[in-house]
Amino acid sequence: MRAAFAGGGAQESLDPHLANLFLEASRSKAMFDKLADYGTDVSIVPRLASGWEADKKLSTWRITLREAAFHDGRPVRAADVLHSYARIADEKRTFRAKANLALIDLKNSRAIGDRTVEFALKRPYAEFPNVLAAFGAYIVPEGADEFSKPVGSGPFVFGSFQPGRSLLLKRNPNYWDGPPYLDELEYLIANEESARVNAVLGGQADYAHDLAPATARTHQGGGRMAITRLSNSGMQAFAMKVDRPPFNDPQLRQAMFLLADREQMIDSVLAGAGQVGNDLFGKDYQYYAAGIPQRTPDLEQAKWLIDKAGAKGMKVRLDTSAAASGFLEAASVFADQARQAGLDMTAATGNKDTYWADVLNKGVICCYRSGAMPIETHISQRLLTGSTTNATKWARPEFDALYDQAVASPDENKRGEIYLEMQRTLHAEGGFLIWGFADWLLGTSPRVRGIANAPANTLDWARFDKVWLA
Repeated sequence: MRAAFAGGGAQESLDPHLANLFLEASRSKAMFDKLADYGTDVSIVPRLASGWEADKKLSTWRITLREAAFHDGRPVRAADVLHSYARIADEKRTFRAKANLALIDLKNSRAIGDRTVEFALKRPYAEFPNVLAAFGAYIVPEGADEFSKPVGSGPFVFGSFQPGRSLLLKRNPNYWDGPPYLDELEYLIANEESARVNAVLGGQADYAHDLAPATARTHQGGGRMAITRLSNSGMQAFAMKVDRPPFNDPQLRQAMFLLADREQMIDSVLAGAGQVGNDLFGKDYQYYAAGIPQRTPDLEQAKWLIDKAGAKGMKVRLDTSAAASGFLEAASVFADQARQAGLDMTAATGNKDTYWADVLNKGVICCYRSGAMPIETHISQRLLTGSTTNATKWARPEFDALYDQAVASPDENKRGEIYLEMQRTLHAEGGFLIWGFADWLLGTSPRVRGIANAPANTLDWARFDKVWLA
């Protein structure tokens, strides 16, 4: 099977701890395993870990490893896990999972035999399995630090690699989760969407990752390329900075929530390939506050709130760029909606290569998106006073205290109650205007079978060991 993805150029690496692009994430899961991963509802699914348990204080977690082997025949051991996590947490390096592992006191963590790891934590943490599933937290053999010919424990074994062009992998007949159905898997690089589509249509590829809604609609039902929709794959939002004018005024934020025509955004920006959001992350995930009533447009109330806030006719710059699919269109549609409510909003297009760094601290409102992760992870990374990617600048000591209370509680129901309280506050007063959840769109040749409907970044997304060719 041949799978076409956008790539990272001639400098790309097969180091799984450096995985950042969708291509790199898929290749890493083909060759390596994590201790745990995200299920389709972003609950935590055991992988190399067969189980885990915490002490009564939730400050020490014991992980039991299943019987699994690396591609060279060596068993996966506790020493490999500790090496992998220490490599990711190295102060001199910048691996993506580093922030997730910061909670672990690695100096006081230890191996108990070959198949048990005891992690000491820096504070009590009931959601520790989320750390085991963190993006990029792959297990590599003890001592591994060079990946020109990677040795992992995943379903496929390294064959050959041409950076910026292709990666050929072969079936691992001894894979612990059952050998792949495919004999060989080849990743091809095609940065332009049209090139990925044409490769499938012309028979040079079997799978085209990341299609635009318009492209999918063109080919749906045509018989030459099957379209798969991975529902609820990406949060679509606008991030208002609540620490500065004008959006430090809660009345104006409320007006923004009410002037948003979410259905129009879904139809015009996503071409119908998605579902409306309710200004909360994690729709259908564990702990999601589904009982909070869905917001609907109320233009008259929005106008009244804008007038009450003294903001009628105010000039507002909405930052956007081509950094993500649909951002330019979303900014255009939403700016028009805001103008109808009395704000003089204009979209400003920034540099797509520096966009995420630029909008983190600058500006007042920007286009924003996110892939799948647990609601707890979203809160810890984006909504606490010390969060490193806090794009809305939401900072409330009482909110931080609720988070600390939740993750220190061993009672799942109690955690759910606290997360509900936090989400009620965010829904009423927060800075994320989450207007939709986009479907992820794939194109495959008609002979491809077994593609799972799983959100991007979860275990079964872009996973090829359970796929076959008819």
